[in-house]
Formats: sequence, C-alpha cells, structure tokens
Amino acid sequence: MLAYLIDFVSVIRLRSSESKMYKKTAFVKNKAGIHCRPSSTILLEAQKFPDCHFKIYSDKGSSELGSMLSLLALGLSCGDKIEISAEGKNEAEAVERLYELFEFEFDFPT
Repeated sequence: MLAYLIDFVSVIRLRSSESKMYKKTAFVKNKAGIHCRPSSTILLEAQKFPDCHFKIYSDKGSSELGSMLSLLALGLSCGDKIEISAEGKNEAEAVERLYELFEFEFDFPT
C-alpha cells in the first residue's frame, strides 16, 4: 500500500513539473469593472481557444473561466490587479488576447 502511494505521489509530481502554464498580470481598465457585458465579451473570446484551460486570480479570489457567473463572482472593479493563466494548446496567444480585453476600457453602460 505504501509503495502504491509513493508511486502515485511521484506521478503527480512528474505531471506537475511537465505542466507548462502561461501567465500574465493585467489590471482591469473598464471604469465600471467587469460586469455582464464585458464578461460576456471575455468569455466569447475564451471560447475561441477550446483546448485551453483558463484561470483568473485576484486579491478577491480565483476562478476558472468557465461561465459568466464564475467571472462575475470575482467582483472585479476598475484598477484591480489580476493574473490570467492558461494551460493547453496556443496558451500564450489565448492569454495575450484575454489580457487585451481586461486592459481594454469598454464603453458599455452599466
């Protein structure tokens, strides 16, 4: 049993060391924060990268970028610092695109 557990832990460490995740820090520039319309735009763009797994980190918490509610639940306001990460095919391109959207000042009304 102990040998099995040691092998299992070794596999987890091996997989995590092989994992290459692209990360980038951004600041929310939209004056009204990330409300429904910007979050919808961000999620539509993320869906263009179906092979990527996204995660957003902020001082307010972290969330996988899987739904509008998960993004809205972070309560991101103008000036909030976030870290965008992605793992998968074209992860660098995907993070760069989402970075541009978080750094963009939308003219959507609240």
